Amino acid sequence: MGPDDEEVVHRTDHRSGRPGALPDTAAELAQLGAMGELLPDGLVVVGGDRVVRFANGEALRILERTPAEILDRPVSEGLTLRDKYGRDWWAHTDPWGGLTTRTGHREKLLVGPAGNDLLVTARYLRADRGGPVERVMLGLRDAEARLRAERDQATVLTTVAHELRAPLTSVAGFTSSLLRRWERFTDAQKKMMIETIESDANRLTRLITELLDISRLDTHALSLRLGPVDLHDVLTGHVLRHELGRRPGSVQLRLGTRAEQEGLPELWADTDRLEQVFHNLVENGLRHGSGVVTVTLERDGHADGDGHARGRTGSDRPDAVTVTIDDEGDGIPPEHREKVFGRFWHGPSNASTGLGLYVVKGLVEAHGGSVWADGNETGGARFVVRLPSGLPDLVGP
Repeated sequence: MGPDDEEVVHRTDHRSGRPGALPDTAAELAQLGAMGELLPDGLVVVGGDRVVRFANGEALRILERTPAEILDRPVSEGLTLRDKYGRDWWAHTDPWGGLTTRTGHREKLLVGPAGNDLLVTARYLRADRGGPVERVMLGLRDAEARLRAERDQATVLTTVAHELRAPLTSVAGFTSSLLRRWERFTDAQKKMMIETIESDANRLTRLITELLDISRLDTHALSLRLGPVDLHDVLTGHVLRHELGRRPGSVQLRLGTRAEQEGLPELWADTDRLEQVFHNLVENGLRHGSGVVTVTLERDGHADGDGHARGRTGSDRPDAVTVTIDDEGDGIPPEHREKVFGRFWHGPSNASTGLGLYVVKGLVEAHGGSVWADGNETGGARFVVRLPSGLPDLVGP
């Protein structure tokens, strides 16, 4: 603490010897200032004359004020605070008036002198019970993190409400029509309506699963049921299921050069979670790309055509497996390739919830792997999943 800071601390009400009074000696005042600077939150002390007597460095940062702009000035000038209705908080609350039993208030969201949102807690200090307020101590926190969390919650609610409403409306409409007018529909019409109901029900199930997975990923509570997995068999069955619901040839599976020559090692992974990962990636390619989605399995992945080397494990881990998903769409701009894995991020088409790729990244990393987005030779999007292979030491051959 420098000379100027010590001078600021000296400018306080000198009432030593009375309970609750500020320290009187220079050493005590300097100690108070030093302790205030150690606090993680902002601290402001206002005297009984309504003049700001002390503000630690964190308070000055949060308030966006210099010591000269706030210290030794009345709160109405140097520390203006307004509530959400635009009222002067000091005049509305009046810590020095009202009931003498008041001891302060809990955290409130107020607008500071710089126009930024603050979380403010107050403590009223009296020398005697029922006596006048001699000091008001304010604890300050930047409200940005809190407001960001509230905005994220609002985004979750909005996304969930929007995504649930459309399929539920469809299910309710078709089931109502079938129940009331069953005899009027042909078998083909009934089949189409039931297929639509099934599709919307599956969409709802996927959304709920993704939301639950996000909650588990964010709280590090995701559990994996690990076991030996033949990834080629998993993806073969996955591609066949896609073929049943779309035109033939829309999804193709192939092996890379090393995979054809040497075969693929087994993975120690959660089969259901890997199904979910590749379902999301293939669906993403079909939804946002065009033409054929190609899934390539390769042993010990290498850098891609642009020299991309992320996720490479080197010669000490030769048994890694990479899965590359290529589409024939417009691709992903380089500046967006990291953002696509963010929660609720989606492209200009706004055609998805923005949850699928976030879940993909979390599930792949939970397996000790990595995933990234890139471009391919046709100009489309490429997603590469890299998974460590091999069985644990405790599992014998």
